[in-house]
Amino acid sequence: MTSKRDAPATARNREPILGVLAPLLADGSLVLEVASGTGQHAVYFATEFPHVTWQPTDRDAENLATIEAWRAESAPPNLRGPLLLDVISDAWPIDRADAVTCINMIHIAPWEACEGLIRGAARVLSPGGFLFLYGPYRVAGVLSPESNVAFDASLRGRNPAWGVRELDDVTALAASHGFVRETVTNMPANNLSVVFRRRN
Repeated sequence: MTSKRDAPATARNREPILGVLAPLLADGSLVLEVASGTGQHAVYFATEFPHVTWQPTDRDAENLATIEAWRAESAPPNLRGPLLLDVISDAWPIDRADAVTCINMIHIAPWEACEGLIRGAARVLSPGGFLFLYGPYRVAGVLSPESNVAFDASLRGRNPAWGVRELDDVTALAASHGFVRETVTNMPANNLSVVFRRRN
């Protein structure tokens, strides 16, 4: 029985995300991917960025297994084996990176996870490094369209600590840890790509 799982959304959003990341990643960069999920993004981005080292991580043992299954099948040499990482913990398994990416996590986790993510990114990123976040957001208190409103309600129904985050709240949290919001890009399915740059 294979451990490899498939997340259909990956195929829909990976190329638009690639377009945002491509101008930001220099050859030789080390990217720490937080909450890598199935591992499909890690394989895709490692393949598309052959001169960038990609480090997938997750807190869930089943996710670590599927990440490794995808990696073993494709075997891009610049894709490292997955590491256990719980963003809420201050003990991260890697102490430096040039970029940190996190796709579709902070709304399916308590606010403490967002706090831990940004706190940890501030620790591992050198000045000039960036944190990339992807997912749905409220913007200036407004959540739209109706599909995102329904999605938020379903998340909160599953766990009251979950839910679509307010972009200004995430930006303020990032600023308190030495980041400046650099770009916000509209993405498919009413998501945003947000880039925060570590201040010099």
